[in-house]
Amino acid sequence: MNWTAIIVFIALFGLVTVLGFLAAYWRRGDLDHPALILHSFPDWFAGVAFAAIGIRGLVPAAIMSIAASNLFTRNIYMRFINTDCTAKQETQNAKIVSLVVKCGALVFIIFLPLEYAIQLQLLGGIWISQTIPAVIIGLYTRWLNPRALLIGWAAGLFTGTWMAASTHFQSAVFPLQIDGLTVPGYAALYALALNFAVSIVLSPLLNCVPATRGTDETATRDYCFDVVESVGSPAR
Repeated sequence: MNWTAIIVFIALFGLVTVLGFLAAYWRRGDLDHPALILHSFPDWFAGVAFAAIGIRGLVPAAIMSIAASNLFTRNIYMRFINTDCTAKQETQNAKIVSLVVKCGALVFIIFLPLEYAIQLQLLGGIWISQTIPAVIIGLYTRWLNPRALLIGWAAGLFTGTWMAASTHFQSAVFPLQIDGLTVPGYAALYALALNFAVSIVLSPLLNCVPATRGTDETATRDYCFDVVESVGSPAR
């Protein structure tokens, strides 16, 4: 409830910025709020507000670095590098990877052109969409072959990147040519359609080869772990 109220105030602040102040000063959207703060408040409060803006910018970076470190530690480090990893080693490795990700992001922003960050954000939506067949559909059916899903993912990833590159990374809208008709659409959706098509077509072919189906290593306890822990743990 408190967070919802804060969002309302943020929205009102943006509305005041656009309607009440920037008729003569509106130049760049990313400088609107700082311009309003400098114009309306004393210097000491502007300093506090700018510090808050800086801290606010660090929050999503911290969250993403923590997520990246956990993904790497649990899915790569513990799976392939150190299979006998202890809880302490897992925590230590996650901290190191999180720090490396933060430093890498800082180097990226300081030494590389800003356009690269915008282009990567554009590509990020296209790339993450290609995980839908394997991750989302995989929750409901195991009919799709794992290797077919991998090939479909690679095809969608390559095609989506090529579509974005064909627009010089200026837009994620790709003009698809179909029998002389131009159909502009989101490149991620076109790439995802190809991803699904490849996965569906190859699955029955690869399913005929038992070695390509892989093995399901999950067990009932993997789905009931939290329930068992909460029931079996002593009261505190």
